[in-house]
Amino acid sequence: MEAAFPPRTFARGFHAEKLMTMRVLLADDERDFVDTLAERLSLRGYEVTTVHNGAEAVRAATSARPDVAVLDLFMPGLPGDETLRQLKVMYPDLPVILLTGHEAVDDNGTSPVAKAFACLTKPLAFKDFVAVLEAAARAGRQASEGGEDGQ
Repeated sequence: MEAAFPPRTFARGFHAEKLMTMRVLLADDERDFVDTLAERLSLRGYEVTTVHNGAEAVRAATSARPDVAVLDLFMPGLPGDETLRQLKVMYPDLPVILLTGHEAVDDNGTSPVAKAFACLTKPLAFKDFVAVLEAAARAGRQASEGGEDGQ
């Protein structure tokens, strides 16, 4: 059984005080991948909390209150699709981006994966990932404000 590590939060970079900080929750069992991604995001001014399994992600969401969650689909223990389901019960408007090292997931809209904002295949093109992350955050803000027109 893997030891539980407390979530790590990265928040630094010269942009941090100039921009409204977006809070991102990253959950992936590939520690080097998640730490590298968190470092790159933090250098752009994002506040990033990292965890390494789904159960930690569910717990961390309560304290981190992320604007966007990014989950590996195939984590040991609580997999990404079940983590997504639990996060959506807690925070229905939370945009979730799923990551997979496998081919694109075809679920014809019936699984919890259908509730994800996007499902991206690793390896990621960082610039494209940031664009999806920003779009997810905008969608989450609109949903929490009551729709596209903010009502």
